[in-house]
Amino acid sequence: MDLSRLIRIDGTTWQIEPTGAMRVPAVIYAGEGLVREMDEKVYEQTVNVASLPGIVKAAYVMPDAHWGYGFPIGGVAAFDADEGGVVSAGGVGFDVSCGVRTMLSHLKVSQIAPVQKEFADSLFQQIPAGLGSKGAITLDHVEMEAMLKGGARWAVERGWGETRDLERIEEHGEMVGAEPSCVSDRAKERQQREMGTLGSGNHYLEVQAISEVFDKEAAGCFGLEPDEVVVTIHCGSRGLGHQIGTEFLREMLPAAAAAGISLPDRELACAPIKANVGQRYLGAMRAAINCALANREIIGHYARRVFSHFFPNANLDLLFDVSHNTCKVESHKANGGSRQLFVHRKGATRAFGPNHPDLPQALRTIGQPVLIGGSMGTGSYVLAGCLSSEEKSFASACHGAGRAMSRHTALKKWRGRQIVDELAEHGIIIRSPSMRGIAEEAPGAYKDAEAVVLSAEEAGLAKRVARLRPLICIKG
Repeated sequence: MDLSRLIRIDGTTWQIEPTGAMRVPAVIYAGEGLVREMDEKVYEQTVNVASLPGIVKAAYVMPDAHWGYGFPIGGVAAFDADEGGVVSAGGVGFDVSCGVRTMLSHLKVSQIAPVQKEFADSLFQQIPAGLGSKGAITLDHVEMEAMLKGGARWAVERGWGETRDLERIEEHGEMVGAEPSCVSDRAKERQQREMGTLGSGNHYLEVQAISEVFDKEAAGCFGLEPDEVVVTIHCGSRGLGHQIGTEFLREMLPAAAAAGISLPDRELACAPIKANVGQRYLGAMRAAINCALANREIIGHYARRVFSHFFPNANLDLLFDVSHNTCKVESHKANGGSRQLFVHRKGATRAFGPNHPDLPQALRTIGQPVLIGGSMGTGSYVLAGCLSSEEKSFASACHGAGRAMSRHTALKKWRGRQIVDELAEHGIIIRSPSMRGIAEEAPGAYKDAEAVVLSAEEAGLAKRVARLRPLICIKG
């Protein structure tokens, strides 16, 4: 990105002043190196987001940002429905409620090491992964409707999870306002056999070791002990969410025109929040959030089952489960008072700070766990939300390392078998149905996760708690 067009506020804060159709400024949070590496499309898309009706304060960009569909991935924007604010399917993303859950095993690395390969094989056999992967669960019409309404709570009630998990899941595992009737038959059909599956792309299940602790108090509260093993699951709403995004993007183009909204980019298709299309999208999108929450709960259940086979006394405790592709109604301070805003986070994680009433009591003194995925073979991080992130980014932080090159470019540079062998030499076992997928997701195709989280910490979005290194990766 060309830095000459940005105003540097401090070491990790950059501003784009309103010009042309922009209604508010844009703010980028990242160190200089990360900003320079961002493609020009991030600048263009952020400026476009800042021009949408009803946007409040600013359009924000997280340090892991790269270009996406309409909104940049790593983009945050909040809209006021009473000021003509809009909802945009491109501001949520196709994989609605793609998110991360981390579970604590309380096992030491030394206990995993002797059975690492067999353990990896069992996880790969038990948890379906890959493009179009199907699971053992088949939903009829009644159960589909119940799942879309009930989310993780539905999964727990059916025996695919534990009640104690629910307080550690965003929205307590059940997104209110979901309207299954707003979800098309085609979307439901695509999801009929996909519950409990990882899918493809950057989705994964990793067995990880806690390799470094940065904040002992926060780590103690979160239950993170050096050299212990955790399980992290990264996936979303699968085919259902993708179908919802595809269908509503088509509907939002004429809806925007009917509302007199001039779109700088067709990919930024949106609808007034109070319009019929906007309300139906919100109902469908919330149903997709429940689908993703249920999906991660089921996969967590499968992971527990494998752990119990190898380690009968192991008891996986959920640290937290949080999404990074959503639009949520939240109360935030803006323009002199507290307002109910529709906060779009696309490739960005909610990061509530200490004492937020929506956090579980056990975590409230520290803040929300913010789960940052690295790339296959590199470190991931657990952060904690900061009070300052409320003012800076509507309580939002980064979501991962962020891509540094396209999948097409990665395929030209690497081969899947090469990556599997190289990582095996470092004690990391990869299991995947697709060598092509491994090449597309090569560690070198992503930004430096450490640089990303350091930028987030310096900017006051979230603070580092612990670093995790991979031992086993089940890759979609």
